[in-house]
Amino acid sequence: MSRIIENLKEKLLDEACHQIDTNGHSAMTIRSISKACGVAVGTVYNYYASKDEILEAYFFRKWNKCIEAIYFISRYSKTYDAVVHCIYDQIRQFEADYAFLFQDEDVSHVIESAMFRFQGLMSRQLAQPLRKYCASDTEAEIVAEALMIWIRTGKDYDDIYKNIAKLVDQP
Repeated sequence: MSRIIENLKEKLLDEACHQIDTNGHSAMTIRSISKACGVAVGTVYNYYASKDEILEAYFFRKWNKCIEAIYFISRYSKTYDAVVHCIYDQIRQFEADYAFLFQDEDVSHVIESAMFRFQGLMSRQLAQPLRKYCASDTEAEIVAEALMIWIRTGKDYDDIYKNIAKLVDQP
């Protein structure tokens, strides 16, 4: 008789995140996750088709924590500059905390592919706190998209803000 484990997909991802955060992504395997969770290897594959899919889920779990921090901080920000600065700081911190995802060739292709597929969603998430300063949702998404690109290419905040402020007619 098989047993039913509540929220197994979440538990598998919790364990994968723990293993990656503790020992690095190369030490995390489907087998190590199944063993730690007390399930068969095939059971893990019922939820995640590959290690790459788990790495993608790991990335988006961490990204969503970054978005939560941006939403929380920006809620108390009084100006456009403060909101843009919050987004800038949080994304820079995210990149620093998870640099190994972007620097390791074995993982970066997975993350870059996921970011490409979900770029629209990520832009809409970042656009949310910008909407009250922009003329339209599209304008907020354009600003968010520009922020993501410019931050990833290493531009400093002052250069970014100077250009972003022009997009939405802010001082």
